[in-house]
Amino acid sequence: MTIVTLVQHAEKGPIPGDPGLTPLGREQARRAAAALASLGVPAAVYSSPLKRALQTASAFAKQFDLQVQRDDRLRERINWDGDGSLESFLADWVRTTKDRDFVPASGDSSRQAAQRMLEALRDVANRHHDERVVVVTHGGVTVDVLRTLLGDEATASTVPDLLTAGVPCCGLTTLTRLSEIWFVNRIASVEHLG
Repeated sequence: MTIVTLVQHAEKGPIPGDPGLTPLGREQARRAAAALASLGVPAAVYSSPLKRALQTASAFAKQFDLQVQRDDRLRERINWDGDGSLESFLADWVRTTKDRDFVPASGDSSRQAAQRMLEALRDVANRHHDERVVVVTHGGVTVDVLRTLLGDEATASTVPDLLTAGVPCCGLTTLTRLSEIWFVNRIASVEHLG
């Protein structure tokens, strides 16, 4: 059995592209890492290549004296790089949430994002059989994975605001893989942030 804790990156700067964490975000990452320390040292820390995720992951790596391992498949479904209007980006975001097969101009459909993330998680679980790992990623792709594993109705009923509000900063989602089957144990928990 492999236990994977998905960590939503901490609060990022309010700019397009690849912003880093705010001072509050750095504190959120530190608190989340300290909370997970009570469960023991994980075997590894993986991260999306985006700066906000890497900076969040570095708090976990520091807490556990591990190196961050980058995996491009853990990136967000869509990332606004500043090209085009914010309104256009947000419209694409909403459409990819409502229509899981819609492929935006830049990025992946909800189903595509879920499949690439699940592929990455499968590889992580295969490398870390019977271990616990931390994976720092993004809210949209985390929700995409949950929708794939649980279905839309179960995801929405378990955490009612998840599809509209997303995963909160440093929200922890825990998955367990037993044989080839994924189980969802916890979704978007923020108790550790007080």
